[in-house]
Amino acid sequence: MKLLITISYLGTEFCGYQVQGDKRTVQGDLNRACLELFGFDCDITGCSRTDRGVHANNFCASVTKKGTEALITDLKAENIPSALNAHLPTDISVKSAEFKDEGFHPRYDVKYKEYVYRIYNSRLRSPFEEGRSWQVPYNFSDRDIEKMGLAAEYFVGQHDFQAFMAQGSSVESTVRNIVYAKVERDGDTIVFRVAADGFLYNMVRILTGTLVEVARGKISPDEIPEIILSCDRTRAGATAPPHGLYLNKVVY
Repeated sequence: MKLLITISYLGTEFCGYQVQGDKRTVQGDLNRACLELFGFDCDITGCSRTDRGVHANNFCASVTKKGTEALITDLKAENIPSALNAHLPTDISVKSAEFKDEGFHPRYDVKYKEYVYRIYNSRLRSPFEEGRSWQVPYNFSDRDIEKMGLAAEYFVGQHDFQAFMAQGSSVESTVRNIVYAKVERDGDTIVFRVAADGFLYNMVRILTGTLVEVARGKISPDEIPEIILSCDRTRAGATAPPHGLYLNKVVY
């Protein structure tokens, strides 16, 4: 059986999820913790790759003994989170663990993933939002937020999202299916919530940057379909910074 763990992490001090030489990564810290707990090297396969500074509320990864498709341990699944957390730093936490069939794959079996992007809409900085949201110091009105929501609705469905992918990226297909996309406001915080069967490199951050341009009146909501059809990265908004982005949910 494979072990599937769900973790949360604050991405501020990590150079992304995937192991990168001597740089600190989420996968690297998980590798060390699993070696210390289970007594052997493990293969840890994540549901996605997150960039430097990106956070996760619910990130899923499978754990198997290195070179195999299973993890044999005397520990019960319900005891593994606290056992692993004893070997992990405070900016990563294992939230749950369960055993899956050996044919399960944490990335290929995903139906959709939900990302959340948090915008702190205030002229005054907050120590609690530093590194955890993008401060946009414009006074957006309720009408501005409504326009962001209208624009986000155009993202929903299967489209070629090349205009919302970092230039220079290499992928076989830039077509993705967005299940839902919505914008909500809670006080000074604007939350962009988007779910899809997959995302291109920097896609959510570019979608967010485009929505901010809509709120500022630089782009009309009705221009979004034309921008999508153009497949032209220069037509979309700027790339929002990584520290407002959270992998929020993985649905299998």
